[in-house]
Amino acid sequence: MTDSTASVRSLGALRGRSYDKGRGFVHQALWVAFSSLVFTKVWCPNRIRCAALRAFGAKIGTGVLIKHDVHIQWPWKLEIADNTWIGVGCDLYNVEMLTIGSDVCVSQQAFLCTGSHDHRSPVFEYDNGPIVIENGVWVGARALILRGVTVGANSVIGAAALVATDVPASSFALAPPSTIRPIRPH
Repeated sequence: MTDSTASVRSLGALRGRSYDKGRGFVHQALWVAFSSLVFTKVWCPNRIRCAALRAFGAKIGTGVLIKHDVHIQWPWKLEIADNTWIGVGCDLYNVEMLTIGSDVCVSQQAFLCTGSHDHRSPVFEYDNGPIVIENGVWVGARALILRGVTVGANSVIGAAALVATDVPASSFALAPPSTIRPIRPH
């Protein structure tokens, strides 16, 4: 391998180092087992999902609806206010605190990701950060919100949008529009 194609990072050097998971191994293992075996299943009632999250340390308001196949990394790093909906297949990758306000709709397969790495670090160190979704926000299907972002109240994150910076209140953050062309006959 020549110098121009040599890796600038050593992933093996980070192995064994971790971020603060917030709970010990037994607590983590219990959550992973419960989440895999019960929480994500379509037959698990919403009231059980919400009760389990509270039992594992999440702050969950009243009227919260969490559909099946929702993946939550660590419940003790999650806060969801009243009357919020989390849609089927959402991934709440909350290695840092994830705060979701009231009357928020997080649509199907949205990905809220508080984890990252520092691309400049020779050992690819963690560069995690919290996410805050304020009241009245609608996060569209398959949207991706990255670490360190605050989405202001009453904003709309469009389907498939990528959000890497803060969104002011009452704003639209949309994915680039498709180019629409007429169908031409052969």
